[in-house]
Amino acid sequence: MLEAFLIIFLIQIIFFAFASLFKTDKVTDLSYGLTFILLALYFLLKGGSLLLLILPILWGFRLSTYLFIRIMKIKKDQRFDGVREQFWSFAKFWFLQAVSIFIISLPFILVSLNNFSLQLNYLALLIFAIGLVTETIADWQKYQFKNQTTNQGKFIQTGLWKYSRHPNYFGEMLVWWGIYLLCFSGLQGMQHLAIVSPIYITVLLLFVSGVPTLEKNYAQKYGSSWLNYKQQTSLIIPWFRSVAHNH
Repeated sequence: MLEAFLIIFLIQIIFFAFASLFKTDKVTDLSYGLTFILLALYFLLKGGSLLLLILPILWGFRLSTYLFIRIMKIKKDQRFDGVREQFWSFAKFWFLQAVSIFIISLPFILVSLNNFSLQLNYLALLIFAIGLVTETIADWQKYQFKNQTTNQGKFIQTGLWKYSRHPNYFGEMLVWWGIYLLCFSGLQGMQHLAIVSPIYITVLLLFVSGVPTLEKNYAQKYGSSWLNYKQQTSLIIPWFRSVAHNH
């Protein structure tokens, strides 16, 4: 367990040093997905389950690639305005990111340390696959939408975004619930507390840094058009839009 903790923090410290020194946001999101990949590869080299560890590698590769392409285009992340210039404030973000990675990785860390074969769980793999495909499509649709000049100053309401205000978050949650369920047969006793991983990412996206932050920004930026969309469209789980009633 300590080795996994140290690997995560070492990777984050290296990326933090680079980001802080050059006052850049170009490696911040990249480091997040990449840390999961390197951690999974470490356990794979130690004889861990390929069936299990290929999942965070696939997820991390998709996320890192998408976020790196995005940041290379937009150049900087507004979340860090006024933060990246303050050493300790910036360090605090990286510390919390490292802690988050450790918590989210707990199921596959524990199973890899237990070192016994997992039972094949088709439901878990299906949940993971649906999640990965959903967030991939959602991110791709949003990226394409934002790159069209006719859509400047608008927010996406088409594709998966017609049925959910945050389909990418829905996919993200499914990914980690799928990974946890696949790990379930390889956990023992108190290790089942690793369910904190999918619960943590779900709570984080729904109530902390995901939905609340975005929805507040969208409400300020788009006003009544966003409110109308919000009233008609499911928050997370994709569903048919309700009909707005005009009184």
